Amino acid sequence: MRWGGREEPPPRASSVPSSWHRSCTMAIREELRSGCFWRGVLAEVAATLIFVGVVLGASAAPGPLAPALARGLVAGGLACSLGAPQANPALTLALLCTRKLGALRGAAGLLAQCAGALLAAAAARLALPDDAGLVTRVSATGTAGQALGWEIFATFQLALAAFAAADRLVPQGGLALGSALAAGALAMGPFSGGSMNPARSLGPAIITGIWDDHWVYWLGPELGVVLAGLCHELLFAAGTSRERLGACLTCRDVAPAETPSATPSSPPGPPATRGQGPA
Repeated sequence: MRWGGREEPPPRASSVPSSWHRSCTMAIREELRSGCFWRGVLAEVAATLIFVGVVLGASAAPGPLAPALARGLVAGGLACSLGAPQANPALTLALLCTRKLGALRGAAGLLAQCAGALLAAAAARLALPDDAGLVTRVSATGTAGQALGWEIFATFQLALAAFAAADRLVPQGGLALGSALAAGALAMGPFSGGSMNPARSLGPAIITGIWDDHWVYWLGPELGVVLAGLCHELLFAAGTSRERLGACLTCRDVAPAETPSATPSSPPGPPATRGQGPA
């Protein structure tokens, strides 16, 4: 465009988006080169493999008691031995929604959990005579809607216990998590087979090819843990306030409040990326 007899140069594009893109790319590269990142991924694979393998092995026993006790005991053990991995795609999603976990670590954790569950289901199919019993199913006397409601409720109480144990750094966190997991499995086992973990249902479904009402075992746990995460963050977590509620609803960050020095009655809070234990 000419102005006053001379040509005006075209406006230059802002360099802010490109610099932001470069900074994000560099952050991702640094994360992928970190040994801590890959140790976390391997911990998710191992924890999900052990958890799903123990649950599938116990499912060969008649009745819901053995699978419920097995999942409670193995969850408590993994919470104390592998640095509290999630071993549950639903719980990883809750950490992402409450901004306690980065997007890259969350995506890698989800893939690792599905891979661990698939390996466990393949091994269980080779070891157990009846592979159809590995799949979580809606009760013949119930409906998919009833199973969905029980999955939401059981996973809600499980995730709420996991968030509270991690937030308060209680020494009996593994016991609390295992107890909540066993209680949820006993309560909803007769209705939905007691999953509370999409990876536990996904692995056997891929191996056996049985996908009956599979959506229940993704939608139910996902809704349950997201509701539990939001409920804990907005109502029960330390530092909950009206400002924090507004920040969560508008998806913006809020400045952290100053906390007093740690005392026996007020321990320091957990780091932002702390895991909640297998669920």
